[in-house]
Amino acid sequence: MTKGQKLLNWVDERFPLSSMLKEHVTEYYAPKNFNFWYFFGSLAMLVLVIQIVTGIFLTMNYKPDGTLNGAGIPVAFASVEYIMRDVAGGWIIRYMHSTGASMFFVVVYLHMFRGLIYGSYKQPRELVWVFGTLIFLCLMAEAFMGYLLPWGQMSFWGAQVIVNLFGSIPVIGPDLSVWIRGDYVVSDATLNRFFALHVIAVPLVLLALVVAHLIALHEVGSNNPDGVEIKKLKDDKGIPLDGIPFHPYYTVKDVLGVVVFLIVFSAIVFFMPEMGGYFLEKPNFDQADPLKTPPHIAPVWYFTPFYAILRAIPSFLGTQVWGVIAMGAAVVLIAFLPWLDRSPVKSIRYRGPKFKFMLVLFIVSFIGLGILGALPSTNARTVIAQVLSFIYFVFFLGMPFYTKNDVGSIPVPTRVTDTNAKRQIRFAVLVVVTVVAAAVFAMNV
Repeated sequence: MTKGQKLLNWVDERFPLSSMLKEHVTEYYAPKNFNFWYFFGSLAMLVLVIQIVTGIFLTMNYKPDGTLNGAGIPVAFASVEYIMRDVAGGWIIRYMHSTGASMFFVVVYLHMFRGLIYGSYKQPRELVWVFGTLIFLCLMAEAFMGYLLPWGQMSFWGAQVIVNLFGSIPVIGPDLSVWIRGDYVVSDATLNRFFALHVIAVPLVLLALVVAHLIALHEVGSNNPDGVEIKKLKDDKGIPLDGIPFHPYYTVKDVLGVVVFLIVFSAIVFFMPEMGGYFLEKPNFDQADPLKTPPHIAPVWYFTPFYAILRAIPSFLGTQVWGVIAMGAAVVLIAFLPWLDRSPVKSIRYRGPKFKFMLVLFIVSFIGLGILGALPSTNARTVIAQVLSFIYFVFFLGMPFYTKNDVGSIPVPTRVTDTNAKRQIRFAVLVVVTVVAAAVFAMNV
C-alpha cells in the first residue's frame, strides 16, 4: 500500500471523501446523449469560482466609503481607480470580475433555456428547478448590490431608481425603501450594507443553494435531450443501460466547453472589457454625483428585460406598484414551470407545434424586452414593450392550455437516441436568426 493510499484510507475513516466522489462523480451515471447545451451547468460553476476568487482580491484594496476624500472624490470611487492604476495586476482582476458578472448571466440564461427546451423542470426534477430559480434570484440580488460598489454615476442613480420602486408598495413601501437604503437617500450607509451583503451574506446563501441544487440533481438524475428516464432500464449490477460515468467521460468533454469559454472570456477581458458600454457603462467612469442626474438611467443588460416590463406598465393613481408587481411576477413565474406545463412529453424534440411556436414568440419577447429596456423610453417603444410583455406572460400563464396534449408526430423513444446533429444545427440557426431579427427591429424603432 502506497503512502497516498494510506493517507486516503486515514481520511476515509474520518470523512466520507471516497464515497462522496463515487456518488457524485465517478459512479454518477449521466445519460450518454448529452449535447453542447449541457456545457453551461459546469461553466456556471467555473464562473462562480472566478467571481469568488477575483472578488476576494478586489476586497483587499476596495473601501466601501461614500464620503469624499481630500481631493473631493468619493473614497469608494477612488479605491476602484487605485485598483485599476496602482495595484499590481489590479486592472485585470477588476476586468475579470466585471466581465465575469455579465458572462455569469450569459451562461445561466443559456442553462435555463436548455432546461426549458428539454423539459428539465418536469417530474421528478421540480425541486431541482425551484433551487435553480432561487439561485437566479440570488444572482440578481448579488449583481444589483455589486453594481453599486464602484460608486459611479450609473451605480448611484441606478440604485436610487430601483430602491425607490420599493417605496411604491402599499403600506410598507416607504419604510421598506428606507430600511434597504439605511438612510432616506442612497448614501454611505447604503454602500456599506450593500458591500456586506454582496461580499458575505448573499454569497453564503448562493453557495448553499448551489449545493442543494446539485444534491437534488444527483438524487433524481440528469435529464437528457430525449427526456427519457435512464434509471428505468438497468443491468444486473444496477447500472443504467443508457448511462455512462460522469468521470472521466463528461469531465473530459467539459474541458472543451471550458476552453472555448475561456477563449471568449479572455478576448473580452483583454480587448473589449466594456463591450460597447453594455458590461461597463460610460457614465460609471464618472464619480457619483447626487446633484447631477444622467440623461438616461438604465440597469445593466441582464436586468433590462424585466426593467422593460416595469416601464411598460403605466402608473395608476400616481403609483408604479403594478409595474413592480409585474416585474416581480416575471421572475417568480419561472419557478412555477413544473406545474404550468401539462405536456405529456418533456423534450422539444417530441412536442407539437403549439409549444414550438410559443417558444419562438417567447424568445422574441425576451430579447426584444432586453433591448428596449436599455434604450430611452418613447411612445412607440412603450407600446412595443407592452405587446412583448403580454407575450412573455402568455407564454407562462397560457402554458396549461397550449401544452395539454401537444405531442409531435415522432413518438418518444423508450431509450435515449444518438444526438441528431442536423436538428441541433437547425435549431441553433433558428435561435440566432430570431435574436438578430429582434435586435434589428428594436434598434430601428
